[in-house]
Amino acid sequence: MKRLFLLVGFLGAFGNVAAQQTMYVDFKSINVELDIRNNQSDEISGVALYTFDIIKDIDSIYLDAKDLVFKTVYLNEKEVDFVNDGKKLWIINGFKPSKRNELFVHYKSKPKKAMYFIEGVDSYQVWTQGQGKDTSHWLPSIDDVNDKIKFDLAIATDNDYQVLANGSLKEKIVQDDSTLWFYNMQNPMSSYLVALAIGKYDKKTELSESGIPLEYYYYPEDALKVESTYRYTKQMFDFLEEEIEFPYPWQNYKQVPVKDFLYSGMENTSLTIFSDTFVVDSTAFNDKNYITVNAHELAHQWFGDLVTAKSSEHHWLQEGFATYYALLAERDIFGDKHYYWQLFEYAQELIAQESAGQSTSLLDPKSSSVTFYKKGAWALHVLREQVGDSAFKLAVKTYLEKHQFANVETNDFMFEIEQSSGQDLSQFWLDWLVDEKLPEDAIVKSLKQSTFMQEYFMVDCEVYTSKCKEYLSSYISDKAKVKVISQIPNRIDAGAFQNTREVRQAIARYVDGVPAELKAEYESLLNDESYLTIEYALYNLWVNFPQDRIKYLQKTKAIIGFNDYNVRLLWLALHLNTVEYQPEKKQDILGELIGYSLPMQHFELRMNAFNYLKLLGGFEIESIKSLLEATKHHNWRFSKYAKNILIELEQQENYKVLIEELKNE
Repeated sequence: MKRLFLLVGFLGAFGNVAAQQTMYVDFKSINVELDIRNNQSDEISGVALYTFDIIKDIDSIYLDAKDLVFKTVYLNEKEVDFVNDGKKLWIINGFKPSKRNELFVHYKSKPKKAMYFIEGVDSYQVWTQGQGKDTSHWLPSIDDVNDKIKFDLAIATDNDYQVLANGSLKEKIVQDDSTLWFYNMQNPMSSYLVALAIGKYDKKTELSESGIPLEYYYYPEDALKVESTYRYTKQMFDFLEEEIEFPYPWQNYKQVPVKDFLYSGMENTSLTIFSDTFVVDSTAFNDKNYITVNAHELAHQWFGDLVTAKSSEHHWLQEGFATYYALLAERDIFGDKHYYWQLFEYAQELIAQESAGQSTSLLDPKSSSVTFYKKGAWALHVLREQVGDSAFKLAVKTYLEKHQFANVETNDFMFEIEQSSGQDLSQFWLDWLVDEKLPEDAIVKSLKQSTFMQEYFMVDCEVYTSKCKEYLSSYISDKAKVKVISQIPNRIDAGAFQNTREVRQAIARYVDGVPAELKAEYESLLNDESYLTIEYALYNLWVNFPQDRIKYLQKTKAIIGFNDYNVRLLWLALHLNTVEYQPEKKQDILGELIGYSLPMQHFELRMNAFNYLKLLGGFEIESIKSLLEATKHHNWRFSKYAKNILIELEQQENYKVLIEELKNE
């Protein structure tokens, strides 16, 4: 005990070592073997072998290890004492400069975050999310993004489950009750990019033009959604390799959907994990698809994974670049109009942020995602306009070549831009990177280089009303027509319905008071290839024409909609409010709605179900228990949503006592 007390005191005296370890120690590789069989306990065990060099004399080294339990630790094949303070594993040995040292640890973990165990009806998933320096919750590693390490993962799991991890699958050994999967990486990366995913998946594979395997994973029941989910992936991959002029830097590129993911997607090296809400059929694709997330996470394989920001002040080098190059990939698919429209929407978000007094410098480590992503993309767009395509592309290529598998600051990129262009970019630096104020004049000037945007700005029925009705039958863009409809919804005539799906959706959205003379045209919206249009139209028709409610419910009874069941849940709510329609089924209909709120369902479906139960006053014991469970969900957006609904219910006398009783069970 005295020995341990002295060691802890020693560590306290030299706490600054933790922030400076990369100056003294260079971890080269980590080979980890994990046992994740039978996930009932949400616990894993593992052994890990580390190789490292000592650069300078140092008394102690550490691994980040949050709430891990260590059984044994060996240094260069000799068992050694260690200190586990709950955050770090410390080895105190009086280290001298040396090469090829080895550290071996045997540990257990019940991760509180970073590794998630998701139960399904007849299967489970395990997946990780390390961004935010969280990988050390399940793998003793180095949280510092500046220490890039080669990771190899070997994972034992139950038979019939697929295991994915960074790098290439080198070997798979099937045993009686488990399967061992061995993955190998060839190059180093920051620890937050280490990832694994376990679940029941099938896959489709194709090759990029440069020969890189592109692996698309999917749930077996979603085989018919593979094309619409992963549409344009190969085209975007090939485009980015050509545009960036630096070969894709990893062995392969895998993508896998998971349930209840924390974000839209995560760019783990060679393994993007994304929310299964983006697994869509061909109809859902029209309104809500994976393309933007797909392109963004793919671009990160260069900007974030290959070159990584040294600190959060330079976070835009990852998110701004990924957002910008995703835009370029989308422009290659959809054209200039789409590109400028996305820039316009980003500008609207930035202007709204500034109007709210929340605008910040792009180099402020506490900036919002809107700043890092959208302002970062805008900065690169304007910079490219200023220096020209050739200088911009040369700078990016040189920047990646010089700093591959290393860490960067904004100066590293700006140096290459100034070198390739021969320009003094100090004013750009001040305007776009340092100043909190948004350069709105520069944004408007850039947007007006697009004739498409010029037309959009010109069409304004709140200022010029004389030609507004004529616009809807003219050759102006769909975006301009949507703007017109949003401004004059009460002046829509039958001819306005003779437009594209996007314009018809605007009619469904904005024309909520449906004139009797437009009833037939409005009913045709229920046939559109858009779950969003159908949702708007069904509700508005049900409200405006009560005599035909049964007809509308009959027509739409088999439509599910997006993965949050947007059409189906609306249908259930309307069914419950249509007294004359199938009265004998009301209890079953309410039961179905409640069922969608239960823990086995996707959190977005549960959110939608909770919302309708609140509107209908349909909460009862089972759904309130589900709501209480949701307040502790690992997805913070969902748990926050559930807490807010719970607060609302507790203010109602008919729920207050019941909720209190269920809390105390």
